Amino acid sequence: MTSRTAEGRAVERANQAFYDAIEHSNLDELEAVVLTGPLAESVSTVHPGWPVLRGRREVMRSYALIMANTEYIQFFLTDVEVAVDGDAAVVTCTENILTGGPAEEDGSAGALVGGLVVATNVFRRTAEGWQLWAHHGSPVLAEEDDDDEEADVSAEAVDAAIEDVLGEVLEAAKADEDDGPDAPDGPDAPDGPDGSGEDGTGGEDDGPGGDEDEDEDGDDRGDGDHGGSDDDGGRDDDGTKER
Repeated sequence: MTSRTAEGRAVERANQAFYDAIEHSNLDELEAVVLTGPLAESVSTVHPGWPVLRGRREVMRSYALIMANTEYIQFFLTDVEVAVDGDAAVVTCTENILTGGPAEEDGSAGALVGGLVVATNVFRRTAEGWQLWAHHGSPVLAEEDDDDEEADVSAEAVDAAIEDVLGEVLEAAKADEDDGPDAPDGPDAPDGPDGSGEDGTGGEDDGPGGDEDEDEDGDDRGDGDHGGSDDDGGRDDDGTKER
């Protein structure tokens, strides 16, 4: 919660002076805001995407580089919260940043680009007033909203798929109930002693002395040398019996 005390308002003014100095590209204004004295070497800054910088000299040098390479910059601070405890104060805020490129040939302003940075600024009370002890800026990525939307869509798709599967399972179970239980199969007929048929006997054509064998035996008996039809009882052509 933003402090409404006189000290809280003084800290908020010091915080605004810090951003005004950057907007004005004025190092002298910034020198008056950044902490001096015995704790000057403990001053630190983290610019978005930069490693941490320690020591007042390194911090001031980084801001000089930013100012020299920035054609236009403006801060719109929102969500400002101030907390004061003795000689220390913490400010959190959202930096709505508007930056511009080099001016056009006709003198008009260059293209403007917007961005969001969440910042934490720590101030310390000194004889010169509240001065900036530490600054940490972290960019807010716009893709986070898209990721959340995709996550919601994915969750809805999963729920729909689960409902479809459950519906199919219920329909299959209902179909099984309508068909009723399957009729049990009857007992299998026992095999014969030799496993060849139901009664263990041979097939119809396998009886002893089949017709085919009988025909062959009969033909053999009819074709012998004795009692043949062409022998004529052993007589010669003249009707006399050979002696």
